Amino acid sequence: MIIWLNGPFGGGKTTTANELVGLLPGAHFFDPEMVGYFLRHVLPDAQGDFQDLPAWRALAAETALQVHAHYGGPLVVAMTVLCKDYHDEIFTAIRARGVGVRHVVLDVEHDEHVRRIESDEIEAGAKEWRLRHIPRYREALSWLRHAGEVVDTTHEPAAAIAARLAKGLIPTISTS
Repeated sequence: MIIWLNGPFGGGKTTTANELVGLLPGAHFFDPEMVGYFLRHVLPDAQGDFQDLPAWRALAAETALQVHAHYGGPLVVAMTVLCKDYHDEIFTAIRARGVGVRHVVLDVEHDEHVRRIESDEIEAGAKEWRLRHIPRYREALSWLRHAGEVVDTTHEPAAAIAARLAKGLIPTISTS
């Protein structure tokens, strides 16, 4: 199974993913952003959002599938995908190969989201970019609510969210 954590940029996906990996036996973490960095190295003329590159979408799905196939265990993915067509393309490619995907949207109220972005010392350089993308996330919520399980993270730390997710995932993983 692949557990895809989606949600706003700077909302806590990677922190939650790392906590979740520690709670799921045999789990691995995959950040599809690394595929984007690779493509920018290979295609230096490619500007803008690497999610707009068809190669990124195909490679994000294929890399997740390959890691899952070769190393087993649940694969936890942390990546914001706000374009419904891109989501559908990636998730369809994964499911077409017989791998289940649990899509979890880690939502956070606006004020808390801004606070998290502004207090982030690890990726402080992404602050302005993340703040500019809040409206895009809010617009995408209309389809995200139907595409995944929405979990409000506003008042709980990442460790508590991960524990809740793990509790719901362990029976599913054990039987798959």
